[in-house]
Amino acid sequence: MMLSRFLAGFALAAFSILAVPEIPDAAELGQPEGRPVLIVSGNISVTNSDEGAAFDIAMLEALGTESFETMTPWYDEPVTFEGVPMTALMEAVGADGETILAVALNDYSSEVPISDFAEHGTILALKRDGEYMPIRDKGPIFIVYPYDRDEKLQNQIYYARSAWQVHKIVVK
Repeated sequence: MMLSRFLAGFALAAFSILAVPEIPDAAELGQPEGRPVLIVSGNISVTNSDEGAAFDIAMLEALGTESFETMTPWYDEPVTFEGVPMTALMEAVGADGETILAVALNDYSSEVPISDFAEHGTILALKRDGEYMPIRDKGPIFIVYPYDRDEKLQNQIYYARSAWQVHKIVVK
């Protein structure tokens, strides 16, 4: 009797494992309603255009935003940045890679390890001190670290990874 209960329980557990529904792919992206400000391409599984994943400001903000205040080498006073956590952006596009190549409007590019995003809370900043950043002042998108949270972020390695006027991200 005890053996038959064990076998019945084992069979039920095995069936349950086999019957687990398939996990769906990342949610589909909508289409930008405004002017696209960012194209993410490369090793991604979620796209909405021939170029990759195109985002306007509203689509980026819909991924959720965070903010922090930090000193930077580019401004004399502490600055509050607000934007999309890079981890959320990578998840939204189904990124599968080790690094990104951030490309600026002037073709400057910076390679950034994807591991930085979760480890340091890196954001894709859209606003500085509550205002959208214009192109002439590092906008519309600026990859920013919370430099004051960890002394190791206050060096040229992380400053160089902090590309501004970003308009393309390639996942590698």
